[in-house]
Amino acid sequence: MLTAYFEANKIHEKARSILYRDFPEHYTWQTQGKFWQQRKRKTLYQVGRIVSAHPAEGERYYLRVLLNHVKGTTCYEDLRTVDGQILPSFREAAEKRGLIEADNTLDDCLTEAELFRMPSSLRRLFATILVFCEPHDIRALWNNHIEAMSEDYRRNCKNAKMVEQMVLINIREMLQSMGKDIRSFPLPEINEQNDTKDNTPREITEEANIEVDPEDMELPKHLNDEQKTAYNEILTAIDRDEGGLFFVDGPGGTGKTFLYRALLATVRGQGKIALATATSGVAASIMPGGRTAHSRFKIPLRIDDGAICSFTKQSGTAKLLQTASLIIWDEASMTKRQAIEALDKSMRDIMDIPNLPFGGKTVVFGGDFRQVLPVVRKGTRSQIVDASLRKSELWNCMRHMKLVRNMRAQNDPWFAEYLLRIGNGTEETNDKGEIRLPKNICIPRTMDDSGLDRLIDSVYQMNSACLEDPNYITSRAILSTRNDCVDRINLKMIERFQGEEMVYHSFDSVEDDSHNYYPPEFLNTLTPNGLPPHMLKLKINCPIILLRNIDPANGLCNGTRLVVRGFQKNAIDAEIVLGQHYGTRVFLPRIPLCPSDDEMFPFRFKRKQFPVRLSFAMTINKAQGQTIPNVGIYLPEPVFSHGQLYVALSRATTAKNIKILTAENDDEDEDNKNKPSEKNKKRKKRNTKSEMSDKKEVNQKDTTDRYTKNIVYSEVLTK
Repeated sequence: MLTAYFEANKIHEKARSILYRDFPEHYTWQTQGKFWQQRKRKTLYQVGRIVSAHPAEGERYYLRVLLNHVKGTTCYEDLRTVDGQILPSFREAAEKRGLIEADNTLDDCLTEAELFRMPSSLRRLFATILVFCEPHDIRALWNNHIEAMSEDYRRNCKNAKMVEQMVLINIREMLQSMGKDIRSFPLPEINEQNDTKDNTPREITEEANIEVDPEDMELPKHLNDEQKTAYNEILTAIDRDEGGLFFVDGPGGTGKTFLYRALLATVRGQGKIALATATSGVAASIMPGGRTAHSRFKIPLRIDDGAICSFTKQSGTAKLLQTASLIIWDEASMTKRQAIEALDKSMRDIMDIPNLPFGGKTVVFGGDFRQVLPVVRKGTRSQIVDASLRKSELWNCMRHMKLVRNMRAQNDPWFAEYLLRIGNGTEETNDKGEIRLPKNICIPRTMDDSGLDRLIDSVYQMNSACLEDPNYITSRAILSTRNDCVDRINLKMIERFQGEEMVYHSFDSVEDDSHNYYPPEFLNTLTPNGLPPHMLKLKINCPIILLRNIDPANGLCNGTRLVVRGFQKNAIDAEIVLGQHYGTRVFLPRIPLCPSDDEMFPFRFKRKQFPVRLSFAMTINKAQGQTIPNVGIYLPEPVFSHGQLYVALSRATTAKNIKILTAENDDEDEDNKNKPSEKNKKRKKRNTKSEMSDKKEVNQKDTTDRYTKNIVYSEVLTK
């Protein structure tokens, strides 16, 4: 069958675009003549399968890997040919194509990164590899790359031993920011006489060294009356050292972040410690010194009632919290109450004040319960509501402060009021409980993909000048409810995007699968939430989003938006394009990743891939906390959870910068069913070209009201 497949590729041009495993969908096997014949009509559910092979079978296994990824081959030699070079074995061909992991992948990763000649970034990449990539021979990596990692130090110091010590001390600091100790790794020891480290915990030193922007020091002068009231009350609690819990409640655009920045600048300007955290990485990145709450407070990923944070009373994190005068936690409305309660329990313990919330510290929470609530997998409405902060005993201990003046949409007051009605669930509905969308923001629908194409065109101009500008790329995004919709848009966009291309395949495996029950091609089809895809296609200057907390202290946290500036086979050179670390260049390696939900599969799944996704489009949940001046919203199906429509619409600053493509309305479908025969009679008189033109004209003049579902859990809204 395989050699006949080679022959079919020689004869049929169509065959060359089909993988061997998919051949039975398009061709039938003729037993007598032993050849593949093209099907006369397409049939459904014709499933092909390549005979299984175990990695221990050597070349037979690697041949199978190649057949699952390479199209159009006409002989075995074609399978062994990569970039015009004929390789001696299938294994080497699979390695060269990046389909299997080579033994020297990490060494190659560092070697490729050396080409960019950025020694500081190279040292950070080395630290990242130590923490996340499970290297087997750390000392060999060190010996092979110490010269490149020390290039900047060697310009000013000719003493090789001193240069080595400088590199080690710098890497130690990087490892500490990732929560690791350099002594855990087999590296040369740091000489005590070269070590200027004092006994102050690293966490405190990092916070104390945050520079206050002079412009931020001027922010208190520009607070509106609502913000000023909250600002004064919180500062009074800090100055009097009386502590207290505060919740700043306000719709998107009312200036919560502006208030936080003013508080942080004032407290830090007095020489005190102020911690800025948020539930999402995106929200954290726009606050000076911001970190995700999970990384800052060491909150477990899986958390239940009664849980505590994973830091000890003697740790640097505990000492930092004891020292802090102010703690800010933004987007608290979208985190599970158990996470906040875990921090409360831990802080009562480390402060030795068990009878006061958070040990008597001043803690400011912020959020908007009109936005999306905590994610509870397969949770019912009551379970989702129960997981929210509103249902915590701490809620009644908080002083509630409301911000109502929308600063983001102040040039469009009608839009601001409309958003508020959407968020509160008070917008008028039809008899199906759906709300009407403004006609000027709706994209006319079609039966094919042209509606989605027009949505994309309304958000992105595909010219090189715009797409090379990181400010242009990060000022727009298309939002949708589901990952598969987001992936579809991102694939469309990367195909349109101009520039040099690189395709990265993941290395997927299952722990303790000695019998090879789960073949690689099956694992490749899995894309659990929070993991990158098996096939990651990137181009120079394309936008990506980070999926893991790599180095939160230096801007690399879950949700960080970056732009690809260069790539090699084993390393990506990217630039942070939002937040306080704007403009920082970083190297990213492949790292092993596992789904956060252990119960998703009946096996332990592991994917080794670059921890990023394309971010032309993103889920509505991922966009929460961002201001995106130009927003497209793709809803092939209605929203399915509280606050999703409100979050999507409220990312923009004005209605004129929003375009939305929704699902068909059922009542429109019924109307259309009654009309086709009459329309078809008329269309028989037209040629195909004029028929397409007329259809396009109808869509452009479409004035049908658009309705869509809006889900609001009124029981969580603050009164």
